[in-house]
Amino acid sequence: MTVTTTAPSTTNRATTGQETDATTDYVPVELAGYPVRALPSQRWRASHLRALNSGDLDRFAEGVLHPDDVDAWYEGDPTQDEIGEWVAQVAETSGEALGKSSGRTRSSKSTRKR
Repeated sequence: MTVTTTAPSTTNRATTGQETDATTDYVPVELAGYPVRALPSQRWRASHLRALNSGDLDRFAEGVLHPDDVDAWYEGDPTQDEIGEWVAQVAETSGEALGKSSGRTRSSKSTRKR
């Protein structure tokens, strides 16, 4: 008996609630009416988040958008509301809300020496 299996389609792939571009690991989202690809929020570097938190939105966008999609950031010239919605959409599409990391759990044992 021969069993033939096929790999999942890379053009329409959803994995554990995360839809990504199979060849680049970017998530497809819309920004100010433009389709763009962004790094999943879990892959944003600390420098990207510092730029976002300090208001350097151009540097943030250049860091998290696919290099071919950076022009859409400047052409779309998004408002603060659109940027907030876009960041939330990237996080949701990535499968994790920003700021909701489970972090470390406390040990059930006391570490205090007696």
